[in-house]
Amino acid sequence: MWNSLLNFILRRSQRAHKAAKQFFKSLKSEGAEEFLKILLKLMGLVLWVDKDFRRNIENFNGRYLFCSQDRKLTVAAIFKNNRLKVMEKEIKDTNITVIFRNPKALMGFLLSPKPDILGSILRQDISIDGNLNYMYKFAYMAKHLQLKFSGGL
Repeated sequence: MWNSLLNFILRRSQRAHKAAKQFFKSLKSEGAEEFLKILLKLMGLVLWVDKDFRRNIENFNGRYLFCSQDRKLTVAAIFKNNRLKVMEKEIKDTNITVIFRNPKALMGFLLSPKPDILGSILRQDISIDGNLNYMYKFAYMAKHLQLKFSGGL
């Protein structure tokens, strides 16, 4: 009850829908870094608002670093205490570092109807340093989020 009241007062669901609109707007443009940041921020908002989606990160702590080979694109995501913090800088002690060959490879991977992590690695679109299970968890959550806002769930 208190969570619903806080969501109403703080207008969290409205912010989540606004972030979702920005997310789908960025799908049309090819700003890969913006797309990734919006995706992660939307994920953080939905985790805050939706207790069913928040179950995905119960008792989960993970440190992700997404970057391009030239390091021009660098976005970090830290899952801790049932929250997600997004930063535009490199972080240390990551559980997984995902390096994309180029922005097009990032967009192709994130927008794929069925993200093929191993196929992307074999095509050398991405390289992974760390525990591959963290990548599978992120891909599942991103796809779940996309289906939730596109009416697929």
